[in-house]
Amino acid sequence: MSKSLKLYGLSGVGAAALLTAAYNFADRNVAPMPTEMPIVSADAGSPDMMFIAAARADEAAEAKRLGIGREALPEEVAAWDLDVSPDGTGLPEGSGSVMDGEMLFVDNCAICHGDFAEGVDNWPKLAGGDDTLADKDPVKTVGSYWPYLSTAWDYVHRSMPFGAAQTMSVDDTYAIVAYILYSNYLVDEDFVLTNENFLEVEMPNADGFIVDDRAETEYPRFSEEACMENCKDSVEITMRAAVLDVTPEEEGKAEPEEAMEEANADTAADEETEQTAEAEPEEAAAEEAALDMALVEDGEKVFRQCKACHQVGDGAKNRVGPQLNDVIGRHMAAVGDFRYSKTLQSMGEEGLVWNAETMAEFLSDPRGYVKGTKMSFNGLRKDEDIAAVTEYLKSFSQ
Repeated sequence: MSKSLKLYGLSGVGAAALLTAAYNFADRNVAPMPTEMPIVSADAGSPDMMFIAAARADEAAEAKRLGIGREALPEEVAAWDLDVSPDGTGLPEGSGSVMDGEMLFVDNCAICHGDFAEGVDNWPKLAGGDDTLADKDPVKTVGSYWPYLSTAWDYVHRSMPFGAAQTMSVDDTYAIVAYILYSNYLVDEDFVLTNENFLEVEMPNADGFIVDDRAETEYPRFSEEACMENCKDSVEITMRAAVLDVTPEEEGKAEPEEAMEEANADTAADEETEQTAEAEPEEAAAEEAALDMALVEDGEKVFRQCKACHQVGDGAKNRVGPQLNDVIGRHMAAVGDFRYSKTLQSMGEEGLVWNAETMAEFLSDPRGYVKGTKMSFNGLRKDEDIAAVTEYLKSFSQ
């Protein structure tokens, strides 16, 4: 017999032995199929729901037949069912203050979300974003976007901090959520959040969500036969374009008297323009002389530490902190549409003004100078940095 025939013969014997062993193993160890499978009626609903209903109905009998499993006890279900509903259902008893929440937030959350909940790098912002939801790039935060406070509490309690989920106690969660509310200017610094006053907090975007009813109101229209002709009994003009007088209705030269008046007006305008042009360099020179431009340039770099919360310059708006245009020389807490701490409001009412001296005291120790300030920044340590930032702010206060 040739070597190839011997090889094929040995392979065949080995395959037969392997198949025999597999059959014996399956016959002894694999559970048999149920003799009766659940039959699902085609008119009982969707196929998926019918299968699930049938499986649940047969679950107890199958478990008994196999001798494994039991129905979950109510307390076992409750241990897994941790959802907190918008109406407060599911909230555990507890409380937490803004002040306690600030310390917890700095220790556990600030590394990703910033000391003021303003966000770090690409990590989410939790504060700010007021009036941005209609913008091309809206800032969606707890204060600007979330309709219910329950989602904030539930998410923090079950998923945060990152890498150490569910390590926060119930009271710690209340405190952190209270600080997030404070960072969005929704509560005061002495606020304490509890399960009892939870629903009293008004979220700015509570009415910003609607029920998606397109399946009932719009989708059926897509399957209707489209009208291609004679779709309306009559067509009527309902509006006409407004006359904007962009193009003169009558062409031609102006009357002599009108032309003279126009010429005189043009001459006066030219003289005023020349006078303004002559005055502008003098004013610019005086302004430049009053500022140390090298110090202003240094201050712009130091101000990068402040840009997360404060804006300055053209189009500056209030963010986590107030806009700082014209801050040097104005009374404290003077931006009308910004919500200051009570202490700073009192200082403004007493007539205190932001100047080089008061700004230096504040920037060196914000919490020491203004008790209860909302600004969590620890302050600038170098006198030259403080002088540079002050000079930079002064350049927007001329």
